[in-house]
Amino acid sequence: MKRVTPLTCALALALPNLPANDSLPGAPQASPVLLRGGTVHPVAGEPFEGFVLFAGGTIIGLGPGDGAGFEGADDARVIELEGRHVYPGMIAANSALGLTEIRAVRASLDVAEVGGINPNARAEVAVDPDSELIPVTRSNGVLHALAVPQARGLIGGTSALMALDGWTWEQMAARAPVGMHLRWPAAARPPGVGGADAEAAKKSREAAAEARRDLRAAFDSARAYLDAKAAGVEGARTDLRWEAMASVFAGEVPLFVHADRLGEIGEAVRFCAERDLAMVLVGGGADVARAAPLLKRAGVPVIISAVNDLPGRRWEAYDAPMRVPLALHEAGVTFCIAGRGNTFSAANERNLPYEAARAAAFGLPRAEALKAVTLSAAQILGVGERLGSLESGKEATLIVTDGDPLEVTTRVERAFIAGREVDLSNKQTRLYEKYREKYRRGD
Repeated sequence: MKRVTPLTCALALALPNLPANDSLPGAPQASPVLLRGGTVHPVAGEPFEGFVLFAGGTIIGLGPGDGAGFEGADDARVIELEGRHVYPGMIAANSALGLTEIRAVRASLDVAEVGGINPNARAEVAVDPDSELIPVTRSNGVLHALAVPQARGLIGGTSALMALDGWTWEQMAARAPVGMHLRWPAAARPPGVGGADAEAAKKSREAAAEARRDLRAAFDSARAYLDAKAAGVEGARTDLRWEAMASVFAGEVPLFVHADRLGEIGEAVRFCAERDLAMVLVGGGADVARAAPLLKRAGVPVIISAVNDLPGRRWEAYDAPMRVPLALHEAGVTFCIAGRGNTFSAANERNLPYEAARAAAFGLPRAEALKAVTLSAAQILGVGERLGSLESGKEATLIVTDGDPLEVTTRVERAFIAGREVDLSNKQTRLYEKYREKYRRGD
């Protein structure tokens, strides 16, 4: 121990002083809560002036009026909401939240495993409940986030839907796994595009073709392994990578394919159709809109990875990414709106409502924009029966605001996750109070 202690101390001192939020997780709901006197926006129906009553983390009643006489209302803690609004909590459907903290500090990044084929990697076990980014995100009404493995190769592993409150990742996990994530090999650019010469374009084509062969080989190997196991072949060694693929082949876990370009999207749809795999497209840019007829025919839902973005090509209109939600809506494609979902954007997941607002500003009906970050996201992630709207029997995961949450001037005043009231303070609100007091004093 005398030899171990100095070494342990030296290692501890060498590690960076990583931040950790000091917010206490919400306590389980102990008694019924009655929110009344505000405007309720159920998303699944029209807004109304009325009440929401929940107990044991579940909505047990809502409707016009003040809830008087409703079973359970007499014993409820009453919160008056005159002039306020009640919405379901928003869901970030493509995120690295909890997997990354400070990009310049390697010790705070736990986003991907080594190697290109890692279907057995699980995002939920790497989520840091003490991340400073979590309280900042939920203070703007985002109460769930899909933790997505950031693959360095082709198959990154499975994602998990995490509630943004809890002591441990086990408490935070709302559903795991949600999807198996695959980064489709990027299509080669022709010579002259992006400064590529003929030789570079040739190498790019060859690399993309090799990656596609590796991908097909991986799926074929997984299928052969599982078939051999089902047949009771003796002597076969357990392979955790292919074990993790069983739920994908069974249709229990969809394949979330990350692709942006039209050619890549078409290849991915054909790949999944050939193997009878359930697919969800995660992508952004104008090509997602161009692929709308194909996606509609194939029944592929879309997670739009960014709306407030720049066009991908010089000749595209400046608002091309911003009109993708409208194009998918008009084509009848199921979709939701999310952020970029990478280590760069984890600190900006709080801006999710403004991604939806940008889509509304460029033609998407406002009700659909709100649905795209609530109910539609919940349905695509497989939790539509529990989250995404305010309905009797669903989880009491909701926010109370002083206005439209898609407006930047709106403040989220209260938030509940499964009936637990959560702390909306965070590092940024504390800095605001600190410097407001500084100027109040005139220091």
